[in-house]
Amino acid sequence: MLNKQKLQVSWMVIFAIFMFIFMYLPIIVLTFYSFNQSKFSAGWEGFTLDWYIKLFRDTRILTALRNSVTVAFCAVGVSAIFGTLMAVGLAKYRFPGKNLYLGISYLPLIIPDIAIAVSTLVFLAAVAIPLSLWTIIAAHIVFCLAYVGLVVSTRLADLNPYLEEAALDLGATPVQAFLQVLLPQLMPGIVSGCLLAFVLSMDDFLIASFTSGSGATTLPMEIFSRIRTGVKPDINALSVILMVISSSIAIMGVFLRDRSEQQRLK
Repeated sequence: MLNKQKLQVSWMVIFAIFMFIFMYLPIIVLTFYSFNQSKFSAGWEGFTLDWYIKLFRDTRILTALRNSVTVAFCAVGVSAIFGTLMAVGLAKYRFPGKNLYLGISYLPLIIPDIAIAVSTLVFLAAVAIPLSLWTIIAAHIVFCLAYVGLVVSTRLADLNPYLEEAALDLGATPVQAFLQVLLPQLMPGIVSGCLLAFVLSMDDFLIASFTSGSGATTLPMEIFSRIRTGVKPDINALSVILMVISSSIAIMGVFLRDRSEQQRLK
């Protein structure tokens, strides 16, 4: 019996190692070739940091990065406010059509990006709004709002509902109870939702490509325009930088979640 359990554990370890290799080997290869002297990834010709230096001097990449960061910050900022209010309102209040609104508010989580992109473009054309960086921001708010609202709702479900009532009984106004009691407890969920929405906004290609105007090129659009003729080492270097930034954001989100859980258990 003991040998059978050891054999089962061994197979589980082997399977886990195989899956990690399957998932992370392409990332390791990409990182390796980002330091390649060759202009193409066909063969190794020596170690160099020139592609990283050229990347930070590339005005097109820097402009596209600035546009993506602007879109992400604006969309996440608006979504943080309205997503939090939406989650609190749906959790605490009853009103006609609540179930319908609840279903509609989370539709962007399940609708394919291509459907959101096409419908947004049709709407903008119908109301004669010219495409620009602001139309990308408006389109990104649609799905960022749903993600922030979902994460905050999950956090809200774990809170003690009597704390806000106690603050009201002690003389606090509803606004004071929300700002001083409920909001600090929701903050880890708000930050986690914002981090998730920020990464998704930075990564979006379909919606941005359908709703962008002249000169409003985001980073994924710029990358796509360059890799159609082959992946160059500068794109490899850019991918490595983006992975490092995304991993840092993900680790920050996990840290905030664990810290929130520890505070809740105390």
